[in-house]
Amino acid sequence: MEAQKSTVQTENKMGIMPINRLIITMSLPMMISMLVQALYNIVDSMFVSRLGEDAFTALSLVFPMQNFMIAVGTGTGVGVNAMVSRFLGEKRFDEANKGANCGIFLALLSAVFFSVLCFTSAKWVFIWQKASDTIVQYGTDYLTLCGGLCFGMFAQFIFERLLQCTGKTMYSMITQMTGAIINIILDPIMIFGYFGCPAMGVKGAALATVIGQVCAAILAVILNIKVNRELTLSIRQIFRPKANVIRRIYSVGVPSIIMASVGSVMCFIMNNILMCFNSTATAVFGAYFKIQSFVFMPVFGLNNGVIPIISYNYGARKKERLQQAMRYSVLYGVGIMVIGLLAMQIFPGQLLRLFDASDYMLELGIPAIRIISISFVFAGFGIAGSSIFQAFGKGFLSMVVSIVRQLVVLLPAAYLLSLTKQVGLVWWAFPIAEVIAFTITLIFLLRVNRRIVQPMAE
Repeated sequence: MEAQKSTVQTENKMGIMPINRLIITMSLPMMISMLVQALYNIVDSMFVSRLGEDAFTALSLVFPMQNFMIAVGTGTGVGVNAMVSRFLGEKRFDEANKGANCGIFLALLSAVFFSVLCFTSAKWVFIWQKASDTIVQYGTDYLTLCGGLCFGMFAQFIFERLLQCTGKTMYSMITQMTGAIINIILDPIMIFGYFGCPAMGVKGAALATVIGQVCAAILAVILNIKVNRELTLSIRQIFRPKANVIRRIYSVGVPSIIMASVGSVMCFIMNNILMCFNSTATAVFGAYFKIQSFVFMPVFGLNNGVIPIISYNYGARKKERLQQAMRYSVLYGVGIMVIGLLAMQIFPGQLLRLFDASDYMLELGIPAIRIISISFVFAGFGIAGSSIFQAFGKGFLSMVVSIVRQLVVLLPAAYLLSLTKQVGLVWWAFPIAEVIAFTITLIFLLRVNRRIVQPMAE
């Protein structure tokens, strides 16, 4: 692949378009694509749940490993996004190109690492979570294929981020939706064996995922070559990574990776806590994560659109636009979470029935969803704050909040509440953790505003 493009040195729309319109223009495609991704997650699990509760539980237990892979891919993308957007704002186009090409190299390296890991060690993910032999087999089948063939996923992550950091979120939306729609179409065909395809069960779900990711990645590469004129991508430059560029990418990316990976650790330990009650409690936890993605993913899409806006205007020293972007980010993020809270409080049973929930699963799950969703409004503020920190290159602050929320507060609280032998009390650990994280995020945001934004001259 060799794509030589003319360097565009005119003002990017991120520096001149009205902020509210700009956020909607850049974030709405991301939010739609994230909604499609969330829909895929739910539909995928709906089909697998028809194979039985053990198959559904296996996909719940695979989540920590999948989330870790996603954390590395998206975290690297966040670092590339913040770096490239800032350099474009500063009109340092050569540096922006170096960051883009180095990001592709890092994505390839990550894919190689996880491919080897999943092909050789997939079953231990489930053995360590105290799964039954049936669940171990289901989970190993899924993770070996989905993780071992992860090159499409990592390529999709980085090439979509390159489209985002130049403001081309509509194209990023197209690639994400393409992959998700292909996945949704192939799931029932490959799981249950329609149109002459053999019924592959859980393996079919994994292969459908891989095919969707590869198709999305190919499309993202083509779009970068054809329409992303602000950046020049070159195979020669991809395989000549610079140490200083890698350091800059991971100064933001590593905290983001750690922050997202903390979620994997939290889910892994929480699964172990819930398994001490029964596998149905673990299935409820897995169902909740699928359902809440329909609320959280649009907020992540919103903030994926906001990060390059803040980074660009920070680099261009446009203080007023910067402040407006920060305010709208928080306002819209919390607003979406309020809508999600209402849905969770009113329709918990209907949501759980999407996964063929048994009467006992409904008995455990309805109060669980209502309790956990209390934390949504606080979480919306935290996600917006985290994105603001990353856009300023202060990913360490996001990492601190995430570690405190999920490791320092949530897991100890869940463990202590589990000692009561009442699984219904364990769910209260989530609102407790989010309230504390909200407080810390607010303190950090006030500090960033005082030390970085307020002293800034236009």
